[in-house]
Amino acid sequence: MAGQRWRVTIATRVLVVNPGSSSLKMSVLNAANQVIATQELAAPSGKFDRSELGEVLAEHEDSIDAVGYRVVHGGQLFTTALRIDENVVQGMSDLAELAPLHQLASIAAVDLISSRLPETPAVACFDTAFHATLPAAAHTYALPRSWRERWGLRRYGFHGLSHEYASRRASELVGTALDRLRIVTCHLGAGASLAAVHGGQSIDTTMGFTPLEGLMMASRSGSIDPGMLIWLLESGRLSVSELSNSLERESGLAGLADTTDMRSVIKRAGNRNADAALAFDVYVHRLRASIAAMAAAMDGVDVLVFTGGVGEHAPEIRAAAVDNLTMLGAHLDPQANAGTTSDSIISTNESRVAVVVVEAREDIVIADNVRGVLRQPLGGDVENAV
Repeated sequence: MAGQRWRVTIATRVLVVNPGSSSLKMSVLNAANQVIATQELAAPSGKFDRSELGEVLAEHEDSIDAVGYRVVHGGQLFTTALRIDENVVQGMSDLAELAPLHQLASIAAVDLISSRLPETPAVACFDTAFHATLPAAAHTYALPRSWRERWGLRRYGFHGLSHEYASRRASELVGTALDRLRIVTCHLGAGASLAAVHGGQSIDTTMGFTPLEGLMMASRSGSIDPGMLIWLLESGRLSVSELSNSLERESGLAGLADTTDMRSVIKRAGNRNADAALAFDVYVHRLRASIAAMAAAMDGVDVLVFTGGVGEHAPEIRAAAVDNLTMLGAHLDPQANAGTTSDSIISTNESRVAVVVVEAREDIVIADNVRGVLRQPLGGDVENAV
């Protein structure tokens, strides 16, 4: 991979590879960012069937000009999209312990696809990169300087590719330039986080050093009292591995309602199931509080965006969250809220805050980043050809 001089066409067709903790999503986007092929492979615990991926590549490799990978953690090493070479892969490996399921899946995908397509340029796009603009007040933990400097302890933030796209698309929907807007983006899926996007830049976010911090999620606890965790460990009630597994896989909706499916929680809460109702209320309580915190970071908010599986498909969550945000001037149109799943404004005309729903399209940001990186010179001028 290293040392190649790539000839990049303007109309690059990009294979986007998006590894997750339970699936590997792939799509081929043409120059207009239209999806011309898509495939999703099962990847329990981030592990996929290499032969199955090989079959997918064999089917589409003739239509691929470049490959873009979503990489969850870039740490302080990677704050922008980069061509993949041995040094980038090593850096990804060094950061794997901070997001093991996602990071190792990305590395495995790079290894297999680069062996099958050795002459095809590849770019890593980091979920943390969008949050590299966080000011010191937002990214600094109040911890000893020696800890912060030795181990790089700081808030990194995640879901950056989704937050970037959601803010861009929201500005288009409301018809106002991105650099003039204060936007709170709510990426609500199995993992969930918010970002305060001021003038197109992330200035605050809810996830931190790892994706555990912040909102309550499908199976993750979100922010909890660290003193309680110390107590559980010191008393011998839990081992480190038990604690880690429970916080990542047995908490959140799973811990309160015995399911990770928000649709099930909403249905059971409507049928007066006490556990589901509590899970719904805790989820919304933390979501409202965090939206208000993101707005405070920008001295107000012009646009509130919902995206991700829950953000797009759970009007009950949107309604419950916005109902108690009237102090921000946000008011939903009930019919618009109930009748949409993507790319529309769902607030009333009188609402001071435009509330919008945006389909999550990390693939578009990845494809755009790939084309941008590959137009940069590498060992000489890049040759552009139609």
